[in-house]
Amino acid sequence: MWLDLKEEIELELAMLRELLESVQALRAQCQVSVPDLVETMALGAFLHAFYNGVENAFKRIAIHMDGGMPKGANWHQALLDSMNRPGETRPAVISPELRHLLEAYLDFRHRFRNLYTHKLDWELMADLVHGCENTLDRLERELSSFLEAAGHGTQP
Repeated sequence: MWLDLKEEIELELAMLRELLESVQALRAQCQVSVPDLVETMALGAFLHAFYNGVENAFKRIAIHMDGGMPKGANWHQALLDSMNRPGETRPAVISPELRHLLEAYLDFRHRFRNLYTHKLDWELMADLVHGCENTLDRLERELSSFLEAAGHGTQP
């Protein structure tokens, strides 16, 4: 079970890296010019997929170590919050600082799913698009630390 979880998290992180690389040119272009409507819609879909990937890693931890996923209408928020606290059988997965960063991506994901994409506001997305690589770097470090701490003493 432990090796399965480790491999699943590593796969999710690899998929997130691949996602970032797939929009690297567009993200770089947005550093020098404001994206047009189609580019903004594409970046909105990217941010939605980015948070879904993060959430997929958290889902795997919840299933493997917490006995299942949170229930209810606010399960997305509950899942993120639970990763910031130790569980019965695991240490905290992420720091309060990373939780705060990821909450902005979760908030955007909610907006994206409830707006027409042509109504997305680049000004509200720019920091997330520009910060996603640093956010992923931090997530990778914290998940690596979590895996090391949670797997300490676990037999392969």
